[in-house]
Amino acid sequence: MNIELPPVIVAFFHATNTREFADFLSLFITDAHVNDEANDYYGAEIAAWIDRATADTKPIADVTGVTRDGEQFVVTAGVSGNFPGSPVQLRYYFTLKDDKIATLLIKA
Repeated sequence: MNIELPPVIVAFFHATNTREFADFLSLFITDAHVNDEANDYYGAEIAAWIDRATADTKPIADVTGVTRDGEQFVVTAGVSGNFPGSPVQLRYYFTLKDDKIATLLIKA
């Protein structure tokens, strides 16, 4: 069964791959939570996180799979860029609320 990604998740990967972050925070609810590399970011901190996380590494995510577990979308992507061990396989766990990202957990 093919699972179609919600537009907000498609927009997340587009923004990340193109580094077009002008409206990045609009993809998230006001009190959203992101956990990346065992660090937590909340609300407005998410804008600083994405700038830091992509500035030098220039990651490009190629979505290779999607599953859905209740309200959670699990997206698998091959991520390449300027970082040791590139490329890597990452899993992105998205929970949405009101068609926006409420939580995002990124794991290797």
